[in-house]
Amino acid sequence: MSDTLATWQPYEEHGRLTTRSNLPDSVFAFPKQRKEPLTDAEHVRNAVARFDQVIDVPEADRALAFANIEKAAQHYHVNLSETNWHQLGTHPQRNRQEAAAKAAATRRRERDEDAEDT
Repeated sequence: MSDTLATWQPYEEHGRLTTRSNLPDSVFAFPKQRKEPLTDAEHVRNAVARFDQVIDVPEADRALAFANIEKAAQHYHVNLSETNWHQLGTHPQRNRQEAAAKAAATRRRERDEDAEDT
């Protein structure tokens, strides 16, 4: 485990999990940004896979996020092969916002073209 103290705490409501907006900050890998909820094993695996997609986050927050992921992984019995956050990716997708805008424009264009065809 890393030297950073994890803030993650398990949170489950009886029955269904609450909506994301009702979750406490302590459930997220990145609690300040409320990104990557760690509410079950699948979400832990997703947080690992998407770690380098979180942009505009200082290194201290990445270290905390990894400590939270480690703690949640242990709780939900998810095996991590990584031993520090640097192994999850140090280079966030720099053009992600531009790519998302381009994809949205393409979807709008295709939707408009489909509407013209009908």
